[in-house]
Amino acid sequence: MAGKQDKEAAKQAKKEKRAAGKARRGQIFEAFKMQRREDKALIPWMAGSIIIIAGVVFGVGFFFNAQWILLPLGIILGVLAAVIIFGRRVQKTVYSKADGQPGAAGWALDNLRGRWRVTQTVAATTQLDAVHRVLGAPGVILVGEGAPHRVKNLVSQEKKRVARLVGDTPIYDVIVGNDDDEIPLRRLQPYLMKLPRNLKPVQVDALEAKLAALGNRGAAMPKGPMPQGAKMRNVQRTIRRR
Repeated sequence: MAGKQDKEAAKQAKKEKRAAGKARRGQIFEAFKMQRREDKALIPWMAGSIIIIAGVVFGVGFFFNAQWILLPLGIILGVLAAVIIFGRRVQKTVYSKADGQPGAAGWALDNLRGRWRVTQTVAATTQLDAVHRVLGAPGVILVGEGAPHRVKNLVSQEKKRVARLVGDTPIYDVIVGNDDDEIPLRRLQPYLMKLPRNLKPVQVDALEAKLAALGNRGAAMPKGPMPQGAKMRNVQRTIRRR
């Protein structure tokens, strides 16, 4: 009886794995179709990478009289390069569409890879300016998004609140935007990754426990970039009511 149940469980797990793989391939294909419609250079770049890399490997093999043996390797490397190009161009398109929209910085922070603790909208205004708090090995990072003349003051106030609790822990602040003293949305994640590592994981845990008492000031921002054309008055009215 137990053996039969194990077989059924294994069969079900295999079925679910196949379904997940199929869904993932479907998502990639849909992303490819969307990107191809918006990015006319996508196919030439991908095809060119395959042809050039395969050609280079074939040429190297020619000197050793092994060009036909190395050609499959060249094609595989070319396909890998094409996939990388596809991923980067999709990412560029996504960030260009999200740039400047309320909630975009919070969305980018939620997609951080690694051991980061993100608390969205620790401070906000009814004009949809917001400050997000990130904890990690560098220390505390306050990320502001919105109109510079308002969000700078918002970040400064939040920095004072945090400084009272964290002592000598480094506090970084950054405003997302395209001015000289701001970080573009597409560069936000690389910027955080390059910050110095000042804390150990245990210290980050203790820091998170301390800051949990601060709570949030202001209402929640949209989860992700707001769609273009969204009615700002309705969103602001909703935020005031929360």
